[in-house]
Amino acid sequence: MKNFSHHATFRLNPRAKAWAGLMLVAALGAGQAVQAESGSPGPASTPSKPAKPAGPPVQVSTTRVVQEAVPIVQSGTGNVVALATVTVKARVDGQLESVQFTEGQDVKAGQSLARIDSRVYEAQLNQALAQKAKDQASLGNAEMDLRRYTELIKDDATTQQTLDTQGALVKQLQAALLTDEAQISLARVQLDYTRITAPISGRIGARLIDPGNIVHAADVGGLVVINQIDPIGLQFTLPETAFQALNQAMRNSRKPLKVQALDRVSQQVLAEGELALLNNQIDPGSGTITLKARFANGSHKLWPGQSLNARITLGESSASLTVPNAAIQRSQNGLFVYVVGADDIAHLQPVVAGQSDRQKTVIETGLSAGDRVVVDGQYRLTPGARVVEAKAAAPAQAANASGAKP
Repeated sequence: MKNFSHHATFRLNPRAKAWAGLMLVAALGAGQAVQAESGSPGPASTPSKPAKPAGPPVQVSTTRVVQEAVPIVQSGTGNVVALATVTVKARVDGQLESVQFTEGQDVKAGQSLARIDSRVYEAQLNQALAQKAKDQASLGNAEMDLRRYTELIKDDATTQQTLDTQGALVKQLQAALLTDEAQISLARVQLDYTRITAPISGRIGARLIDPGNIVHAADVGGLVVINQIDPIGLQFTLPETAFQALNQAMRNSRKPLKVQALDRVSQQVLAEGELALLNNQIDPGSGTITLKARFANGSHKLWPGQSLNARITLGESSASLTVPNAAIQRSQNGLFVYVVGADDIAHLQPVVAGQSDRQKTVIETGLSAGDRVVVDGQYRLTPGARVVEAKAAAPAQAANASGAKP
């Protein structure tokens, strides 16, 4: 048996070598023929790469950067608060006889809300009136006796002590009459308290106690809560960095600063009012200062506890650059707009935006007055793309379409 080494070498015979060479030459020739037929350059040729044909212009809508007067505003968040909140309580003890309001009702100051059983207090008033009548009668009799003693002393028919005693009795009864008057006034007040009235105008909340219950002046809960909601307040905060601008604006303005209340979601202006309070200290914990604005609220668009945005106007800037909000785009590197040059080529321009409202944004840096910016169609743009105004492109497309018809 023969042994074969793993490193054995196999050699081709001369005839096999000849056939391999012929096949290699045929393959090279076929490749060159295909290359020549297709027009592709070979390895030795290095022709210049043809330029990529330009695509059609992108249709966009543009506008010009405008320099205009813009209100200087500060914005914050806050909650609507009632200008006054009163818990209506009984001021005398007794049984709650009747309730004369409906939950959720608007009431006027002085309007009757409830009644407490008044019979006890009517009796107390009558008692005080009777005591006064009794003391008046006693005083009248004492005054007549004093006049008699005054005449008798002239004839030495009575003693000086008797006259002095009678004079003191008259003064005591006069003081008693003053006490009676005070008791009558007190009884009338107590009787008046059995009729519970609204101390302020506003909206009544849920009834806290039902007729038939015994109420006391010392009760904590009360009968009902009234919130004054017209006018109404909005309490909001601003960062402490805004204090100097606020303080300066208040000093420069002869009228209260204007404040707008805006819906947090839609940013719709719900009411316009005036600044009523700039708090007397900055909260060191949050670094904010509290303000309160006052609004007319006849339509009840503002409601206590409602969360809203507040926008306070500090003044006006006469030379601010503004663009529509739609022109502002955002990327991972920050804000930018597409600016279109005179050659209708769009390029990306980073910007720093200032304050904004529902329509326009103030541009702090990055643009100049009159610059042409894209406000619609940015999603189809890339830097360096040629653009055409959408309004101008529409008639041209219509003309091309009509010309193509047979």
